[in-house]
Amino acid sequence: MHKLGRVSVGGTNPVRIMGILNTSPESFYKKTIVTKKLAISNLVRQMADDGANFIDVGGMSTAPYLSTYISEKIESRRIIQAIKTIQRVCNLPISIDTCRASVAKDALEEGGEILNDISGLKFDKKMVNVIEKYQPSLVLCGFSQKIITGNQLNKIKVLLKQSFALAKSVNISKKNIVFDPAIGFFRKTGTGQFFTKINSDWFERDLLILKNLKSIKMGQPLLVSVSNKSFIGKLLKIENPKDRLFGSVVAEAIAVLNGADIIRTHNVQETKDAITLVQTLAQKKSRKAYNAS
Repeated sequence: MHKLGRVSVGGTNPVRIMGILNTSPESFYKKTIVTKKLAISNLVRQMADDGANFIDVGGMSTAPYLSTYISEKIESRRIIQAIKTIQRVCNLPISIDTCRASVAKDALEEGGEILNDISGLKFDKKMVNVIEKYQPSLVLCGFSQKIITGNQLNKIKVLLKQSFALAKSVNISKKNIVFDPAIGFFRKTGTGQFFTKINSDWFERDLLILKNLKSIKMGQPLLVSVSNKSFIGKLLKIENPKDRLFGSVVAEAIAVLNGADIIRTHNVQETKDAITLVQTLAQKKSRKAYNAS
């Protein structure tokens, strides 16, 4: 049985929800940016009440189209304050959204249970030493510092296998590893350091991945994060991320139908409702097909 922190994921388990907590004022989605302790407390309590199974804390935006690089000291300070505040409000497992080893170390020492590394352990060479010592659960995102050409569906599998091998090399159990197909992080051009450069259309790439999630799993649970992403804005011609709620929820429902085991989202209540509806209807359809046979 796979687990992310203390929570069983994948297989016959319900689809889990990871609520996003942004402590970085430079983040692209302003609605869930919280920097004060009271605001953090209120948002975390609301996400827990709405049905979140995890809280994912980020201290630095990694949007590929923004210049958002900050020092590790600032990122760590933001995340540590958030962790301490979350722990006073609820007992949900805390995921740390960082790809820098010193930040991960500080956060894991404060009680973080999950490392969500959008570079798949590849950006900071010291990260494998940190995970070897603390043995957190991992969310590994497909990532490359070299340009990726050719079939993007095949290439994401290769990149995930590389990260999987890094985790296994320091004795992280495969039962504590979840894959993320990196929707929104493959671009022809960008201003940040945390995206993978491709020579094809990023929009078509994201749609291709969303349509083929089951083939990417390779025996591991899959986390999908499409909340307010650029492909939704482009498809629906909605420039402001705050206006992409309906598109986000529909994309999340499609992700569940296509095999996602965990949805990472800004909109916990709406996502929970969509997942409940999708899973209930899918179960009824399965029972009807079984009875007909």
